[in-house]
Amino acid sequence: MGSIEQQWRRGFSRRQALCGLASFLAASPLLHAQRDPYPLGPHRRVLGFDEMRTAFDFEPVFHDNVPLAIYDYTAHGTDSEFTLYRNRDAFDWVELVGGGGVTPAEVDTSTELFGVRMDSPIMLAPTARQRDLHPDGELGMHRAATSAAMTMIVSNVSSFPFPQIAEAADGPLWFQRYATRDLEGNRQVLDMAQDAGCQTVVVTIDQQASYYERDLHDRNLGGAPRRARRRTPQNPPNPYRVGAGRLWYEWTLFDDLRPMIEVPMLAKGILTGEGARKCLEHGVDGIIVSNHGGRSLDYGPSTLEVLEEVVEAVSGRVPVLIDSGFRRGADVLKALALGAVAVCLGRASRWGLGAFGEPGARKVIEIINTELVHAMAAVGRTTIAAIDRSIVRTSFP
Repeated sequence: MGSIEQQWRRGFSRRQALCGLASFLAASPLLHAQRDPYPLGPHRRVLGFDEMRTAFDFEPVFHDNVPLAIYDYTAHGTDSEFTLYRNRDAFDWVELVGGGGVTPAEVDTSTELFGVRMDSPIMLAPTARQRDLHPDGELGMHRAATSAAMTMIVSNVSSFPFPQIAEAADGPLWFQRYATRDLEGNRQVLDMAQDAGCQTVVVTIDQQASYYERDLHDRNLGGAPRRARRRTPQNPPNPYRVGAGRLWYEWTLFDDLRPMIEVPMLAKGILTGEGARKCLEHGVDGIIVSNHGGRSLDYGPSTLEVLEEVVEAVSGRVPVLIDSGFRRGADVLKALALGAVAVCLGRASRWGLGAFGEPGARKVIEIINTELVHAMAAVGRTTIAAIDRSIVRTSFP
């Protein structure tokens, strides 16, 4: 065998060359290739729709359905994500105390908020860009909420205009607003939402500066972190690359917005009794205790552990709602026992929409509400009005 033949024998075959080329292309950042580090969890296979038993079952399916950057946008908390995890840890610090059970058939979860009857104290929190999760986006989420007789709060940064979302179903809708310095701009948006039938306006005042370390490891940043780094007169460059769009907020913001809002106005993002009292001084009709799902301030408190402080501060003058970290019906019951009148779901409903579209979002809602019914039955409470502090025992650190 000559030297040329020896080179052929030791060289690449056509198949090896093609495999090498494919590997090179797959690793190219232009194709957004990225190995998936997310563990599937306790299941050895992905569960089907009919096998979903808890809200947590939807998360791995959602994760596998969307690009990693989109998943991380839903999953991330700010900085080290301490507050993100503390929101879930807090439920371990509240024990349910049984008081003689009743049958689930005896339980009635209906309640009333701002004079409107609700079949359940569970609501859908405002979450952004739902079309990234499923083509139906907020349209499908609204239909899911309506079919479950549940109120949906539409995000200021939704994928579809509020009037289009309102036309997708006939269930109750609230509108969430990130206010701007431009009062006329606020007026136009708020007029649009109220003309389309929004029953309540939620003004978010937290998340003044967010820095998401998790997203920095994604090759395709998914949009939100890029917008946070965009340099504009309203968002000047800073060493932490965080948005400055809400760093100017002051309590007088509510005084400016009040004449524009003909429906109840809520403040979202309150974590202290002092903040709650300030809200009342400036004409707020309700409060949502929230840390933006751990996306607002690193090393902040969980919402559950500050709920009683806020409830005590308002002394029944306005309703207090809560969000951040709620995944189970028992979680909802604990918040109701500590004084909340309603609980808003954020990530859990997004998992359902991203996993199976509208049917998935509806099933998540139904699962958590069914869990609430069974938890109420276990502690012997047949109505929402009968839930009180005596059914829980707290051990917050």
